[in-house]
Amino acid sequence: MGRLSENDPLHGYLQYDIQPQINGSADHAKYRVFRLNGSNDVYMYEDRNSGTKIVGKFFLSARKRDAAMGAARLTGEFDNLRMMRDFGLTGYPHHVVRPLGRNYSLNALLVTENCEGELFSDVIQSTIQSGDNSRLFYKLTALAYFLSNFHNKTANGAGVDFHQDCSYMDRLINKLREISAIGWDEARELYWLRDQWRNQPRMWEDQQVIVHGDATPDNFMFGDGLSVVAFDLERTKRADRVFDTGRIAGELKHFFMRATGNRYAAEPFIGHFLWEYSCHFPDRESAFRSITGRTPFYIGITLLRIARNSWVGPEYRRRLLNEAKECLRRF
Repeated sequence: MGRLSENDPLHGYLQYDIQPQINGSADHAKYRVFRLNGSNDVYMYEDRNSGTKIVGKFFLSARKRDAAMGAARLTGEFDNLRMMRDFGLTGYPHHVVRPLGRNYSLNALLVTENCEGELFSDVIQSTIQSGDNSRLFYKLTALAYFLSNFHNKTANGAGVDFHQDCSYMDRLINKLREISAIGWDEARELYWLRDQWRNQPRMWEDQQVIVHGDATPDNFMFGDGLSVVAFDLERTKRADRVFDTGRIAGELKHFFMRATGNRYAAEPFIGHFLWEYSCHFPDRESAFRSITGRTPFYIGITLLRIARNSWVGPEYRRRLLNEAKECLRRF
């Protein structure tokens, strides 16, 4: 996008507050600016002189104008990144990006280190295009290892509160009604399915862990071997571990269904991922039964979540909604 002006207050903040944390230098910085993907305004800044790269995420923008909300979200993500790094998720093979600074006066700016690697979403797309499944299977093993570590380090012994996930489903249903994707009859069916899951004892049986909260393929990056890097921890919270693993399963189903038209195309990858996740428990088979028993609900709400997006066309939205209901009927 060009160069960052030396007269911009951001330039001084990056040069004198952030860059010394990386290379100990604050001399003669000249930043090139690159736009990155993200629901917020996210940019990568590269110092042409030293090659230093850093990432800036703005919680206030022309699209998001609520200053109090922006400040709260900035505080939350900065603290979440530090918290998970304090649990030991630094370095190889499990790494949460390092937060370098937060500046509320610069449009609620979060600055983190820049990490190199391949996005999980790119690995999925490459597999779909090439037909070579082996690499995706391997990277799903790595991601399962990462998430099991992320979750198991943070278990607190308290039982999950499945009411929270039912409330999240309610918000999705309301949004789908707002955009006229579903009518009242279909919403009523979804509410009924929600209550059938609420009445299942298995949905309450596990203990709370800290979940990533937005476990989508654009929020994980793979390095060499089993290396996994996680970022965008804005929605981290305490919940059922399957909130994350079910989101991954739902995203896999969506990617393959959209690309191939086959609603079953992702099943081998979903099964592999959940089996690999379960190997990090004393009784792998018992863990697998427990996790897969809860997974259809979380796949279902993931598909509802995707269906509410404005970029989804009417025909594919209907496929997502139908598949979501098929999953939710498996209580």
